[in-house]
Amino acid sequence: MTAFHYRAALDVCRRHADRLAWALQTLKATFPLTPSKLRALSDADHAVIDQFILRFSKLQDAMGARLFPALLDLLQEPGELETFIDKLNRLEKLGAIGSADDWQKFREMRNQFAHDYPDDPELQTSLLNKGYALAIELIASLERTESFGDRYSEKG
Repeated sequence: MTAFHYRAALDVCRRHADRLAWALQTLKATFPLTPSKLRALSDADHAVIDQFILRFSKLQDAMGARLFPALLDLLQEPGELETFIDKLNRLEKLGAIGSADDWQKFREMRNQFAHDYPDDPELQTSLLNKGYALAIELIASLERTESFGDRYSEKG
């Protein structure tokens, strides 16, 4: 892969991050959620929560499946990095991500968002509150990766 592939993957991630940031800002006054707050939300607020969940998941997926492999290829990192955790560990060692453990938390959150718990508002609000905090960290992780990658790719 080339710098072009890295920039293309980064553009996709930035689009998801921008929309996620918009959802976070729109929901700012709503968080932290409680079960009673969740029940009282308007349909529009629920649509923004759906956008938040979708963009968190898409950003996490795009970073893991597209951006990280493109960055490692751009850096021409030697050796076989067969497993995803190997890639995360290498990116952490290089300074492209803060922590492989933090990244695992993002993946777990995405997996938890894949399940719906309409009959358990306590669990719903717990997951959404946790996800809200992690979304801020996920965007910061993208910004760190972008700053790192910009040193190795030409812009434009």
